[in-house]
Amino acid sequence: MNDLEAFAKLVQALAAWRQQLIFIGGWGHRLHRLDPRANRPDYQPVFTRDTDLAFANKEPIEGDIKQSLLQHGFKEELSGDHRPPAAHYTLGDEASGFYAEFLTPLAGSGRKRSGEADATMTKAGISAQKIRHLDVLLVDPWIISLGQQEGVPLPERIDVQVAHPLCFMVQKFLIQQYRPANKRAQDVLYIYDTIELFGALLDEFNEHWKARVAPALGSLADDVRKISTQTFAEVNDMIRDAARIPADRDLPPEQIQATCSYAFERMLRS
Repeated sequence: MNDLEAFAKLVQALAAWRQQLIFIGGWGHRLHRLDPRANRPDYQPVFTRDTDLAFANKEPIEGDIKQSLLQHGFKEELSGDHRPPAAHYTLGDEASGFYAEFLTPLAGSGRKRSGEADATMTKAGISAQKIRHLDVLLVDPWIISLGQQEGVPLPERIDVQVAHPLCFMVQKFLIQQYRPANKRAQDVLYIYDTIELFGALLDEFNEHWKARVAPALGSLADDVRKISTQTFAEVNDMIRDAARIPADRDLPPEQIQATCSYAFERMLRS
């Protein structure tokens, strides 16, 4: 089973909840390529086995997502000491297979009243991890239509939600301090590739930043501006590492730095 076949099974399993669940992470970026406004790159997206889905934990979600996943061939793999345990929903061999995980925003101190880490929660039968700075990915998601034409082997077309590309990039800055060096580099590549996809929409993204994203972030909007400027002020090790990741293209670090510096100056201007 290839990754698009596995992805199609996931989409079918989650079809009843497509209005509550938002594709984020690497598969979210991959879905961005299917938007009609996107440029058509001649290189492959960054590969990822896992599919991250986000939801707002304060909104009701009816039904049993876990049961639907099991009925479509997924297995629940639990790990860790948290209550409930963290979970992956795996299709195929655990070591090399495709899997999904569910994420929801973490608010407050990150600790329960008992002193335990407030790291996970149960919703609609599934175990979800609580992640700080996830809220911005829930702001104004885009709708992507999937079907045979896009290479996704579905019996009928299904619309899914994907994180807004601007929010996808902004969140990378907010989590940068928590990420190991290899993930920071990967995030820089995701940011650059997203700008390549939607370079014609920089002014539209700026309007969206001013009207929706910056107000949702509050004081964190200034942090995003500061971190984006620092990240792309000059060619640094993080950018050099990002340039080395793709195996199917020659990507000079200077190109990443100049492109991203220019793009964020336009997208995040007041």
